[in-house]
Amino acid sequence: MRQSQRGQVDPFIVMDVMEAARRAEAAGRSIIHMEVGQPGTPAPAGARAALARALEQPLGYTVALGLPELRQGIAALYQRWYGVDLDPARVVVTPGSSGAFILAFSALFDAGDRVALGAPGYPSYRQIMRAMSLEPVGIPTTLENRFQPRPEDIPEGVEGLMLASPGNPSGTMLTLDQLRGLIGAAQAQGTAVISDEIYHGLSYGERAHSALEVSDDVFVINSFSKYFSMTGWRVGWMVVPETHLRTVERLAQNLFICPPHASQVAALAALDCTGEADANLATYAENRRLMLEGLPKAGFDRIAPPDGAFYIYADVSALTDDSVAFAAEILDKAGVAVTPGVDFDAERGRTMLRFSYARATAEIAEGLARLQRFMAAR
Repeated sequence: MRQSQRGQVDPFIVMDVMEAARRAEAAGRSIIHMEVGQPGTPAPAGARAALARALEQPLGYTVALGLPELRQGIAALYQRWYGVDLDPARVVVTPGSSGAFILAFSALFDAGDRVALGAPGYPSYRQIMRAMSLEPVGIPTTLENRFQPRPEDIPEGVEGLMLASPGNPSGTMLTLDQLRGLIGAAQAQGTAVISDEIYHGLSYGERAHSALEVSDDVFVINSFSKYFSMTGWRVGWMVVPETHLRTVERLAQNLFICPPHASQVAALAALDCTGEADANLATYAENRRLMLEGLPKAGFDRIAPPDGAFYIYADVSALTDDSVAFAAEILDKAGVAVTPGVDFDAERGRTMLRFSYARATAEIAEGLARLQRFMAAR
């Protein structure tokens, strides 16, 4: 049977690394997971309790844009975090942030449109675009600019610009002035802006700024996966301009019907569980401290210290020009799973590795010890 050209997307390499780590564990090996951005903590207790209570009632379809009370709760979050007065009608609950990307790209772009995004960047941006017959246009960023694009880097004639702060794989953030500059430059040339803010709530020092602090004429995407430790629940959201709301609603009705009802119930309760989420943040902060001390001792010293999220992106060009093979060697000989940079930047990522510190502190400390022993013997 025939296959579409647009369906021939690249693999999500971190998932391949996870599978290799799973096989090693199945064979009896101890593996420290520094490859995936998966919190090592469960969903908040209040979220789990709310779902347990809801299981006594029918769970079925909700309205396409999500439970009204959840949309109201998310709007209130923007007031608490950013001082933004947000109309809940502009909030769209989605099947994870991935569902939000599909809706946003469908609502904004036509086949053949060009969308600019920083490189390195989250690989699924590019692959979803390609599957939708869009053309991702990479903006090479540098360690010196903390892996974030500058206004002058935006290509002329692109229909869209993807921003991510904190970014994946770097964990670096844009300041409010930098956001203003990028959004202003994009809008001046008629370029739509999509801001991925999935790691908001996870920052070390200055808080992350939302694109909604700059403009209402943007698409903003977030999720319960990271700050609220709800990766497997597959519930995210986006904020859209009022002018695009009915378009997004029609797309959501047909593509997804609605987000999972059970996950929405849990997400609504999670909004009141910021105490647990902030305790997790304290763990990530300690893990970050250990990583910034321990990675240079192992020889991974070309890094931009992350402002948020739970990743460190390291330049390993002095050690390898094949990050896939190097990551496989680290898994085999050190028992530590890390992600090759080619997942985030197909060309320059051959000399980069991403380390995640989302797991328990004891695991991070053990992983660093293993990396130091491995590099000393290499």
